[in-house]
Order: sequence, then structure tokens, then C-alpha cells
Amino acid sequence: VQLQASGGGLVQAGGSLSVSCAASGLTFSYYDMGWFRQAPGKEREFVSRITWTGASTFYADSVKGRFTVSKDNAKNTTYLQMNSLKPEDTAVYYCAAKNRGSSVYNYWGQGTLVTVSS
Repeated sequence: VQLQASGGGLVQAGGSLSVSCAASGLTFSYYDMGWFRQAPGKEREFVSRITWTGASTFYADSVKGRFTVSKDNAKNTTYLQMNSLKPEDTAVYYCAAKNRGSSVYNYWGQGTLVTVSS
């Protein structure tokens, strides 16, 4: 199983960025996809999750209303659209997959760096 995150980069505060995560080696449509981030010197934290059908989404309070997660089962890809970015959103963003009904994320991507300048 491989999860390949991409799309990170440098953006000014208030700007937008979209990161994506392409999955292979698993039945993507059976998996919830999560996004996590880890800022320098901090622990990894939950950002967002989308259920296996795409019917439900969940967000950390810190990103609610600014970030949107989506999932394209035909392309085996999940996306995280990030708007109104803040310097505190600077982090390495990781995607992860967990089987529907499971509480454990079994697979993790390598991460993509998002830097928001003030």
C-alpha cells in the first residue's frame, strides 16, 4: 500500500493551497481517509477525515470553515483544500487510511510540507 501526498508549498497568510493524496494497493473506496499535521516541535494532530463513501466529513476546530476534505474514489485520491491559511497552519501534512469501521489508521503517507508566511 502506498499513499503519496503532494501539493505542499509556500503561501502567504490568507492564501489558499490544495494538497492531495493518491492511494494505491488498497481498495480505496472501502477506506476512510484522514489528514493530520505536525508542526515543528509539536505533536502530530488530527486535521480532517472523510468517510469511505465521502458522505461524512470531520474537522478539527482550528480548521473548521477554512479547510475542505474530499475524496474521489474513481481516482483513488483524497484532497484537502485549505483556504484563509494562517502561519499557525505551517506543518507537514500527512494523509492516512483506515478501513471502514476501524478506529486505527493502518496506512500513512510520507507527508508534504505546507509553509504559511506572515
